[in-house]
Amino acid sequence: RALAIGEKAYGPGHPEVANNLNDLAGLLQEQGYLGEAEQLFQRALAIWEKALGLEHPATARILNNLALLLQARGDLAGAELLHRRALAVRKKALGPEHPDTATSRNNLAVLLQDRGDPDGAERLFRRALAIRKKALGLEHPDTAKSLNNLAGLLQARGDLDGAEPLYRRALAILEKALGPEHPNTRMVAENLRVLLEKMGKSE
Repeated sequence: RALAIGEKAYGPGHPEVANNLNDLAGLLQEQGYLGEAEQLFQRALAIWEKALGLEHPATARILNNLALLLQARGDLAGAELLHRRALAVRKKALGPEHPDTATSRNNLAVLLQDRGDPDGAERLFRRALAIRKKALGLEHPDTAKSLNNLAGLLQARGDLDGAEPLYRRALAILEKALGPEHPNTRMVAENLRVLLEKMGKSE
């Protein structure tokens, strides 16, 4: 309904319509309608590129969302191109130390890990973590997310001793910030549990 109202009131090429398209696409993606979601993200991207240009932060946001969708569909090569475009736009428009730039680094790192490039992924995870610590603080949930992601990479590389303190720090942050029953907190707790089991620790 919001999309229909926006298209009628502003016209189909208005940035506000792109916002509605992006929101609806995100919902459809969560429901599993990836094909429909991709079409809406593509429409939103075309509107933003025409209205605000290729190097606007809003364009980077749509690029990021579309990249995540392609990643979910298994198109890792296509997703990597979009993640790199989003990162380049955010670095130029917002600066290399901005939290949104850190998000693009983090998302690209996840993709590189999936594509079998752990060295490239680790560099990006560590850079994203450093930015989030500085920009958001040591107790922010996004900092915990970076700690968890880096821990997961180290665990996959066999560095269990290096992963353990990162998981513990991430868990402590999330328990304080979100509570012990929050889904993100429970996810990190489970990651730590699996790690400790592999390490033979009865805790």
